[in-house]
Amino acid sequence: MRSQFFARQLRPIAYITALCALPLSAMAEPKHGIAMYGEPALPPDFVSLPYANPEAPKGGAISFGEVGSFDSLNPHIRKGSVPWQLRSLAYESLMGRSYGEPFSLYGLLAESIETDEDRKWVEFTLRAEARFSDGSPVTVEDVIWSYETLGTVGHPRYRGLWSKIERIEETGERKVRITFNEDNRELALIAGLRPILKKAQWDGKDFANSTLEDIPIATSPYVIAEVDPGRSLTLRRNPDYWGKDVPFRKGTMNLDEILMEYFGDGSVLFEAFKAGQLTMMRENNAEKWETQYTFPAIERGEIVKSSIPHQRPTGMTGFVMNTRKAPFDDWRVREALIHAFNFEFVNDTLTGGRQPRITSYFSNSILGMEDGPATGRVAELLEPFKDQLLDGALEGYTLPVSDGSARNRKNIRAAMNLLKDAGYTVQDGKMVNAAGEQLSFDVLLRQGNQENQAIMDIYTQSLERLGIDVNISATDDAQFTERTATYDFDMTYYRIGLSLSPGNEQYLYWGSEGVDQPGRRNWMGMNMPAAEAMVDEILGAQSQEDFIAATRALDRILISGRYFIPLYQWPYSNVAHAAELKYSDTLPIYGDWSGFLPEVWWWDEN
Repeated sequence: MRSQFFARQLRPIAYITALCALPLSAMAEPKHGIAMYGEPALPPDFVSLPYANPEAPKGGAISFGEVGSFDSLNPHIRKGSVPWQLRSLAYESLMGRSYGEPFSLYGLLAESIETDEDRKWVEFTLRAEARFSDGSPVTVEDVIWSYETLGTVGHPRYRGLWSKIERIEETGERKVRITFNEDNRELALIAGLRPILKKAQWDGKDFANSTLEDIPIATSPYVIAEVDPGRSLTLRRNPDYWGKDVPFRKGTMNLDEILMEYFGDGSVLFEAFKAGQLTMMRENNAEKWETQYTFPAIERGEIVKSSIPHQRPTGMTGFVMNTRKAPFDDWRVREALIHAFNFEFVNDTLTGGRQPRITSYFSNSILGMEDGPATGRVAELLEPFKDQLLDGALEGYTLPVSDGSARNRKNIRAAMNLLKDAGYTVQDGKMVNAAGEQLSFDVLLRQGNQENQAIMDIYTQSLERLGIDVNISATDDAQFTERTATYDFDMTYYRIGLSLSPGNEQYLYWGSEGVDQPGRRNWMGMNMPAAEAMVDEILGAQSQEDFIAATRALDRILISGRYFIPLYQWPYSNVAHAAELKYSDTLPIYGDWSGFLPEVWWWDEN
């Protein structure tokens, strides 16, 4: 079946250039939207998001599978394993993000946004018609309670904003103002994206320990209709949804029903899709996409293969090493393990060599580091920290490349030399330190992820040749979530998504608070003041050049830190779906990342 890749065209963009070249706007009056820099692309009278179809019919259903299970319906706390889709499908915020622009927001629960020139404060005016699914109005009291609750007992990802709020107050019947305690222009946008909860639902209840019995009462077009604990979850479109005429919502949330089913492993999930039990399947393995999506439903045209391109950075996907623990606290050991990982052989074995490797955290975008030594403004930003930077940050760093053979002799020799420099020697076939202790570590994986297991099977053979002892343990979702949240692992699989507009969230990934504070995204445990300084530079950038330079400098610090063994990148998303499921010819620049599938898809019987 011919892929629909060429049937879809990305909106032409000069995203960073146009974004940063505009002057910083002074918002002296309420407006319909806000952009990180300049003005939002859509005018006040916009009809819909550019990648939504305002004429899309309502109806139909989509069903897709996940590997694992769930034991909570609250995506706003650290406790439990939650269907990840609930954050975007079951809740709404004051503003909604357009993924047709790097970072712009438009009114959703709020009809307008206002801020001063320096963005020391931001004020939202609620829509009079905004309602929760039980028909009760959204009030300023609900908004203030939501921000305080999320910021104090919610998931740690919400606490960064709360710590930067000096006060939050009601300034009118439907108005709420947030004043910040630091200069940080992105905070006005972040504040608009917090989920709004119904205060009355949680009276007398422990929000931080909510259970499957606590079905959320929210403002979203979808409500939770059916729950089979750990096995399936059904969302149903609310026929009385309050916001169907809001421009941001036109042409979105078109499907009547969204079913999420959970399976023990990826093979069972794929067989369920082939049998027609599911109507949508994302495929991350290029070899499987080319060779195994040839079953009868595809040949009959009942299932369509769509490849959806994007222009976002690769982010980082791979096996992260926990530097809080030995032996990964030594960068030479980490570098040795990167050399021992035979990516070219793994890629050829598992994908037919079809998927390129991630080369840095912001690769595939203008924000990615350039080859060779740092120059110009990037070098200037890194120079004050040269004594703390690892080899390669200033000089340039590239991942080792093998000859593609299983033996990987050149890189194994390099790994051996690095381990020797780190104080290890081979004795009786074992890599040991000065105390005679064998170099060993555990790898934590999720149960059912067969591809990661296959990668590790190949990798451990290389490590055994070096005399390294590796133990692989696969756990269920709940245990995996708890152990990674408390950093109870040596090495594990981790995927970090990055955007074209990096900002305050970068502190969650690379900030020193994440070394000891549970629930942060700094799984590697990095404690690098230079990285935090580059995030400061990103947030304070007043020009295109400074913004790009600071991000490229951060990229150099991260990749030369040798925290990850990088895997594949996905320059497009492969999605197989029922032929009746349709999407617009105009695509968001972020592709199939967020706010796209299933948000702007629709069901067409014809």
